[in-house]
Order: sequence, then structure tokens, then C-alpha cells
Amino acid sequence: MGQTITEKIFSEHIGRDVKAGEIVRCDIDMVIGNDITTPISIRAFEESGATKLANPDGFSIVMDHFIPAKDIASANQAKISREFAYKHDLKHFFDEKDMGIEHALLPEKGLVVPGDVIIGADSHTCTHGALGAFSTGMGSTDLAFAMITGGNWFKVPETIKVVFTGKPGEHIYGKDLILELIRMIGVDGALYKALEFTGDTIEYLSMDDRFSLCNMAIEAGAKSGIIAVDEVTKAFLADKPLAREPKFHYSDPDAKYCQTIEIDVSKLEPVIAYPHLPSNGKPISQAVADDLKIDQVFIGSCTNGRLGDIKIAAEIVRGKRVARHTRMIVTPATQKILKAAEKAGYIDTLIDAGAVVSNPTCGACLGGYMGILGDNERCISTTNRNFVGRMGARSSEIYLANSAVAAASAIAGKIVDPRDI
Repeated sequence: MGQTITEKIFSEHIGRDVKAGEIVRCDIDMVIGNDITTPISIRAFEESGATKLANPDGFSIVMDHFIPAKDIASANQAKISREFAYKHDLKHFFDEKDMGIEHALLPEKGLVVPGDVIIGADSHTCTHGALGAFSTGMGSTDLAFAMITGGNWFKVPETIKVVFTGKPGEHIYGKDLILELIRMIGVDGALYKALEFTGDTIEYLSMDDRFSLCNMAIEAGAKSGIIAVDEVTKAFLADKPLAREPKFHYSDPDAKYCQTIEIDVSKLEPVIAYPHLPSNGKPISQAVADDLKIDQVFIGSCTNGRLGDIKIAAEIVRGKRVARHTRMIVTPATQKILKAAEKAGYIDTLIDAGAVVSNPTCGACLGGYMGILGDNERCISTTNRNFVGRMGARSSEIYLANSAVAAASAIAGKIVDPRDI
């Protein structure tokens, strides 16, 4: 019996063939922490008596949730990570001088590589599977164990094969594909499984789309999302100073999958996830019929804060104005993305339309800062979660959508189909 990509990655790391269901001890190529979760890991690391990192070049801390600090508590939280990074002369420490949301910044820096095993104390670490790596979120104490030992224990997940077929229509993106899948299988439909995204649709997807697709694998309960490396992936990697030699793995024709799901993308409308679950997906036509007035539009996050998203939004709002009763916030995922958007004229276009552009941060996505929702406010957001109180007041509502839908809705002041404007 053949192997899936995920089984091959673990086999290569361990030095023998492994199958789904095995519990294995595996070295980790990159451990990722952030300003929220890393202080807990640091405390566990120090309480263990450890004095040095097992693999310092394979450990990164990205300050991205509350940076620049929003209050005294977040400033003191950040201080813990800074002091640890300086004490250990951490090579891959990214603070205000080189800002970015971790799941956009590390691929940009070449620090996540095809064939890697990656963990992070953040559930959306599964984003990096878009580069053909096994990447998953773990708890802060699991992170500490990896800091101390250089590895961790894993149960090799079974794989669900998701076959996307057909060419995406206008304003259909990776976000719509993953929202449709989550609508079909629910928030626990892939519990502790790897979601392997395949099919002829993949060749039409940009890397931005692929990152978005893998990013939300966790919203279906998956341990990871993964896409095999192809020419699009290689083109993305071509100008990156890769931290390691990439290893390209591909599932065998006779690999064993626990389930196969097929989705015809050619028939798909833009998908909107209504409150209060990512699985509450509806076609854009229903959202339009429901005449949903919007107080805030947010374009950003580790899901949809990349250059392609900003370009899409700018092209839609060019020459128009954000509706009077609606706020539009745009958060580029990294400083490099922000600079590229400025150079291309996208930032001027967005500001001229009435949007506010913030520094790279996760703040609005998790209801931290830079876009908190008030009582009974309604937001259309390109983020990944729409739980009760996720972006602010518990009575607020979040509708998840792609960047085109979000931008068009900002102009209309209500949820609209970007294909109609």
C-alpha cells in the first residue's frame, strides 16, 4: 500500500516507513511562537531547568497579536518574549522593526520549507501546508517541549482527500473553496485528520489562495491542511532564501485515504459564513436577498491579508467611496506586503475610497484591538472565525467572506455580490 504526502513527510524525518495512526517521536524543523502564547512556553522552558534551545535556528518568535502594544498588560506580555529572545540571541525574532503576521511572515522569509515538520502555538499554523509541509498547531507547553528537545510526539493523522474540479468563476477564491468544504462537513468533520487538497482546480489557485485554503483546515477540526508542490509553489519559493533544502513529497496512486470528497468549483458562488460558525455557509445570492446592512468591513489576517487580497479590494473600490454608515479597515499581513501595495498604488486607492490602513497585526481578527465591534454591530470579515464575541461585543455578528465580497460590501454598505458591481 502506498503512502500519502503526510505519511511520507513523517517517514522521511523518522527514517522508516510510517502509517496513519502510529504515534511517533519526530524532530521538528520550525517551532513558531507569538507574543500571546510564547510567554507560557518560556515559563515552562525555564521551570524545566533548561538553559538553551535544542535547535535555536529552528525556533522563531513573531510579535503579531498586540504589537505595537495596546495597553500595559500587552506591553508586559511582549516584554517576556523580547527578553528571552535577547538572552538567547534568537536569530528569528520578529518585532516592530520587521513586522508581520506569523503565518504570512515566515513563508515570506523562507523559514518554512516544503517537506518540513512545523508546529506553532497558534491553531492556524496549518497555513504552511500550502508549501507542501506538515504544519500544525499545538499548546504552549508542547511548544516548550520542542524548545527543550528539538522534537515532539505526534499521532500520524489519517488523510481526507479533497478533490476540487473545474475552473473557478469570477471572484471565486481559495476562501470560497474552504468555506464550502466546511459547510459540507462541519466544524468537526475532519477531526484530527489531514486535509489533502487536490484536483485540477489547484492549478488555477495562486499561492495566496492556497495559504487561505490551508489556513482554515483547523476550522473543520483538521490537524493539518496540505497541498503538493507544483510549479506555482516553486515560483513562490524561487526568490526566497530558504532555511533548508526543500523536499517534495507526493501521495502515491494507491495511498490509503479515510475519505474522499469531491467539489465542482465551476458551479460555486462566493460563499458567506453566517454567524456564529465557519460551517454556517450560504451562497452570496442568499446574503444579497437577506439585505444585510454592514457596520464594518475588515480585510486582513493570516487568512486574507496578502498582496492579492489588497489588490482585489483596491480594484473594486477604485473611484468609489465607502458607504457613509460603514467603516473599512485594511491590514496588510506584513511590512513587505504593505510596501508592495504602496508601490502598486493600492494603498492610495483604498485610502481615497475611505478605508483606514493599519500596521500588520492579528488584533482585529481576535477582538484584541484595531477594529473592535460594538454592541449589535455587523461585520463582514476576511478572517477565519466568526464565533460569538470573536471580534468584540458578544451581540455583534461576523460574516466571513473573500476579499472581493468584503470590498464590494464596503461600497454598498451591505453584503453584495462583487460580480454585480
